[in-house]
Amino acid sequence: MRVVIFDMDGTLLDSQKDITISVNHVRKTHYSLEPLSEKFIVDAINMEVRNLPYLFYQTEIYEDSARDIFEEHYYEQCVKNPYLYDGIKETLEALINNGIKISVATNAPTKFAKRMLEYLDVAHLFDVIIGADKVKHSKPSPEMLHHILEHYNYEHDKHRAWMIGDNSKDMLSAKNAGINSIFATWGFTPQSDHEIVIKNPKEILDIII
Repeated sequence: MRVVIFDMDGTLLDSQKDITISVNHVRKTHYSLEPLSEKFIVDAINMEVRNLPYLFYQTEIYEDSARDIFEEHYYEQCVKNPYLYDGIKETLEALINNGIKISVATNAPTKFAKRMLEYLDVAHLFDVIIGADKVKHSKPSPEMLHHILEHYNYEHDKHRAWMIGDNSKDMLSAKNAGINSIFATWGFTPQSDHEIVIKNPKEILDIII
């Protein structure tokens, strides 16, 4: 058995416009702050260690009121502008057609991940779609990956698995779970010194198949 676990934002799809709009909505309505750029927001999200409430809202903790405003806004916003990267859907279908199991592990809340992937007509391709709200610790913890591997009754000595993502947290989660990892540079992070780096989704097929 072969299993491929995908990160979502910056790997399967581009969501930066909608995330930025919703973060800036909270900044304006709740904190009376000026808007941030897409690049600043994406760079902050991809940092290995960071305090997003401080970076986004200049507060040390993520206040429940701010979280509620963001989630209400983003639930509607998240399906307005996302798009799959070129070649993603064809690659996913090719993996399945070759008997490979595919799932998603994202640090985004599960409800947003499922909503966006359903909107883009690929949710049905994945066996498991899990977000950080379903585990105690998000990536780089291996918890989400363990959840997916357990779903498949994965055995390390018999089977093979890969994590594909666009930042160091994805690569570390794979290392912590004891599986292979592939760094994707077509999304939010254009370069990496990771051992396996790919520039096009179709390169996944050369490695896995």
